[in-house]
Parts: sequence; structure tokens; C-alpha cells
Amino acid sequence: MKVVVQKFGGSSVANLERMRQVQEKVERKLNKGYKVVAVLSAMSGETDRLLNLAEDFSSRPDTDELDTLLCTGEQTSTALFSMLMRDKDIKTRSVQGFQIPVHTDSFFGKSRIRNISSDNLLNLLNDYDVLAVAGFQGCDQDQRLTTLGRGGSDTSAVALAAALDAELCEIFSDVDGVFTTDPNVCMQAQKMNRIAYDEMLEMASMGAKVLQIRSVEFAKKYNVPVHVRSTFNDIPGTLLVQEDNNMEGALVSGIAYDKNQARITLVNVFDQPGIASKVFNPLADAGIVVDMIVQNFSKENKTDITFTVSKGELEKALEIIEETKDEIGAVDILSDTNVAKVSVIGVGMRNHSGVAGIAFKALDKENINIMIISTSEIKISCLVEEKYTELAVRTLHEAFELDKSNSESMET
Repeated sequence: MKVVVQKFGGSSVANLERMRQVQEKVERKLNKGYKVVAVLSAMSGETDRLLNLAEDFSSRPDTDELDTLLCTGEQTSTALFSMLMRDKDIKTRSVQGFQIPVHTDSFFGKSRIRNISSDNLLNLLNDYDVLAVAGFQGCDQDQRLTTLGRGGSDTSAVALAAALDAELCEIFSDVDGVFTTDPNVCMQAQKMNRIAYDEMLEMASMGAKVLQIRSVEFAKKYNVPVHVRSTFNDIPGTLLVQEDNNMEGALVSGIAYDKNQARITLVNVFDQPGIASKVFNPLADAGIVVDMIVQNFSKENKTDITFTVSKGELEKALEIIEETKDEIGAVDILSDTNVAKVSVIGVGMRNHSGVAGIAFKALDKENINIMIISTSEIKISCLVEEKYTELAVRTLHEAFELDKSNSESMET
């Protein structure tokens, strides 16, 4: 049995006309002898509508009931698409996350997949040519409905492709593929025909919104070939693959940015063993992801610790830190939301020196101050004032000559 997984985002299933375009994509694979698992998101705007509805009914909706509500968005999409397919006499049925089942933990709102039972899906594929599967959702050990967070349908699709040993996972949305940077910010951005899993992981974690980071983690772990492309044309997109020698030839592959950043500074905390764990362990226990961290030079056994979290988690993070303020000796707790992270990414950085120098020189030329720097083998990230974000992106894109076309052909 040849299986392909196709994921369609909210803009792709927004209305009847667009669902018919999805239908064409699915039928094209059917005509090539594949069984198709079509993973669908909620219709464009539906998740926000449901969130607003929840706020009308409750000032602080419980996350478990919120997940139950949000799951109806994908349920609607899968049912409607199944009806559309059946009208053309194509054997199709809708399948919800709990029916597979997709087992997750109980971290409502951003649950993680623990395992997927593929047996039921394989049995269904013996009887149906197309399964319209609800993305973004699963169930926990208590059979409560859970959601995987924004962009969770990407993760659903790649995880299903891994579980079914599918030949390919196609991620369809309203973009043509993965670009060297955001085309809305830099007109010279170029679409990449191929990108290594590690590069895509860094770009996703640094703010690129093409794929949810956990979907890339699944793809890398299970070696799932992922093709990111547009629903609205037949232009080949970007293929996520294992790193090869050709990729190492390029110094930098892309520039990512993230405005969803907030900076926290703990002023004059004790500079002694155990202080860092007292700061960051409670944040981790609350599910708050800490990103960039810098500790100042110690003076009189006191130091400042600065780190970043997402803007949405700032208030919660400040509440937690306030509880440990006296214990860690903090004189003050400062925060700032007018910051952004800009990152230079490329697997070629492993074997080339001078990347940091080029980046810092380019930013200095534009008088852009760097507040925090963090690095990995294939990434350099700088925290800058938010008002300089677009300028920093364009400056770095030009400095590394990413406007040069990547003209490698790829089969559709």
C-alpha cells in the first residue's frame, strides 16, 4: 500500500472554493495510485472565533474545556471535506484525533504527542481511499481532548507520516515554500529548493512561521521527507532533507526573526551556586520556555541575570520570579517587550569561520545595538530593539548575499 500524507492549513480550507482546490491535490495523488491521509486544519479564522466565544462565556476559561471547544474547528473541516469527496464517489471518511488515537500528555493547549496507533488507520485505508483526519488534536490518558498548540496540524501530519511509513508528507499552505527570510520584510528573499532538518529546526525555533518546530523534530527523528508548498499553484516548494556535503558549501542559508520576545532582568541577585536553578527550574515546571540567557560580571558577590521568554508568557514568568525574589536576593525585576530576536542560520557555519564577524560588522554599520547574543553550531542570534527588526533582517540578508537565486529543479 502506497501512502502519502497531505496537510492543508486554515487558508487552504477556508471555504468551498478552496476546498475544491484541496480536492484536486488529493485526487492527483489518488490517480498516481496512492492512498491519501489528508490532515486538515480548522477553516481560516475559526480558531480565533472559538477563542473569542470562550472569552464571552468565561473571564478565564479552563484549558481542558478550551481544548474541547477548539477541537470542533477541525471536526467541521474534516466532515465537510469528506462530504465533498463523497459527492465525487471517492471513498472517504473523516477521522478525529481521539479515534486514531493520537495519544498526548495532558498539557492542555500545547500538548505533546506520546504515541500514535497506526493499526486503526491502516485498517481504514483498506476500506477507504482517503481519510480526512483532524489535525492539531489528540487525547490524553483520561480520554480528554487535547490540542497541540498553534500550527499543531503540521506536527499531526508529520507524526502520522512517520507512523504510517508514508512515502512523503506534503505541507500545503498559502506560501510557496521556505524562503531565505520573510518575503514581506525583504523583497530579495529567495525560495530554497532544499533545506536540512537542522536548519529548519533553527529557523522554526527562531521565529520562522512556515512549520511548527515539533513537526520538524518528528521529521528529523523519523527521516520523513517533507515537501512545503502552496495549495494555490503547482510550483515545487521546499524539500526538508538530511544534511549533505553540498549544503555545507553555503556559509548561511537563512535569516529568521521573532518579535514575540520579552526581556527580563533580575538586578543584583546573589552570585553563588544554586541561584540559577532557583530562577529557571520554577519557570520550567510551569512550562515556560526560556530562550536567550546572559549573566553579567560578578561584583561584590552580586550579578545581573537577563533572559528572554515569549511575550505571551511574560506575565506568568514575572509572577513566578516575584515569589523567589527575596530568596535569590534580587533588588529589582525589570522587563521589556520592545525587543526582537534576529538570527543567522546555516549548516555551513560548522566549517566556516568569520560568520559572527560579518554579522556584527553589518549591524554596527547600521547603528543597531546588540543587547544579547546566543549561538549554536549553526546559528547566531542577536536581541535588538524591536523597531530595528526589519532593518536588521535586510542588512544581514544582504551581508550574506542571500539574494542570489537557488535554481535547483525539483519534481512536483
